Formats: sequence, C-alpha cells, structure tokens
Amino acid sequence: MARESVRGRLLVAAPSLTDPNFERSVVLVLEHTVGGAFGLVLDRATDLDLEGPLVPWARLVADPLVLFHGGPVQPDAAFCLARLRAGVPTPPGCSPVGDTGIGVVDLDADPFELLDSFDGARIFIGYAGWSPGQLDAELREEAWFVVDAAADDIGGDKVADFAVAEGLHDFRAHALGQVAVHHGDALDGLA
Repeated sequence: MARESVRGRLLVAAPSLTDPNFERSVVLVLEHTVGGAFGLVLDRATDLDLEGPLVPWARLVADPLVLFHGGPVQPDAAFCLARLRAGVPTPPGCSPVGDTGIGVVDLDADPFELLDSFDGARIFIGYAGWSPGQLDAELREEAWFVVDAAADDIGGDKVADFAVAEGLHDFRAHALGQVAVHHGDALDGLA
C-alpha cells in the first residue's frame, strides 16, 4: 500500500538508519510518487567552493559559499534550492516545493535576474533517489522521521552553523526539535 506523499517535507534519519550516505542526515523531499522519490540532503557541506559556471550564483548563495552534498546519485549533477521572497511572484525557472517557501531553481537561468526573488540559496551536487516503493518501505520501517519543512531549512538565522559537515549541529538540532514535537520519545539515541 502506498503511503501519502512526503513531498515538501523533511526526513530526519532515525538511529536505525546506518547507511553512511544518510546516517544522521536531514533530507528535503522534492518529489514522492508511485514512481519513486527524489530529494536533497541538506546538512552535508563540502569543502568545494563555487567554481566555473556556478560562480555567478555566489551573490544568491547563503554563507558558506560552498557546494553541499545532496546525495549519492549523480554526483556530477548540480541542483539549486532557494528561499522564495514573500510577496514576490515566483520567477520563471523556479518551481516551488509545496507551501514550504522553498523553490528548485534552474541553474541555466540568469542569477542576476533572480536577485529580487530570493532570500538566499544553496547549491547541491548529487541527490538522494529512491526506486518505486523504496522510500515507502523505509518509512514503514521507521528509518526516517517526517517533519514539516520551511524556507529557513536551506539557510537562515536558525541554521547558523550550517557549514558543519559532521556531527550534531544547529540545523540537525532544529530538525530533532521538530521530531520531539511530532514523535515524542522517539529521540532516544539521536543526539
């Protein structure tokens, strides 16, 4: 039986999830259908600076100005998430992710034309992908906690230590706070 889509929500890895690609991670689900699921790991900064064709995006990218590891699939592919500016129409080349205030941005767009549309962005290399039914099975196995996503989850004041690539940091602490609200005692072993 297929579960309700978790598109536009965060997946917070449970202690039972020991896959090194996702252990202690937080993933924003960008698509979840019967055909599979696709998302980006939000809390894995790399030490790679924006280079080559990505340099013009530096004016939109929130500190730190590095690439983030979005997942193990297609590590040579780049993706951009942006915090949509409230009250501003969604620009061409941007697809909102539900009601989160987050948009997926076409990196072929002209970043200078988008400056007034966003309040910061992150660029990711690679993505997290699930085959048909795979994410549903992981959710049934309680490998993930599902919590609401918000625009600040891709860089903002509450994500002050977003650059830390390993260990429990402010962003994961925020996500774990949401788990505590929605899943009670499930935090045992997460810290």
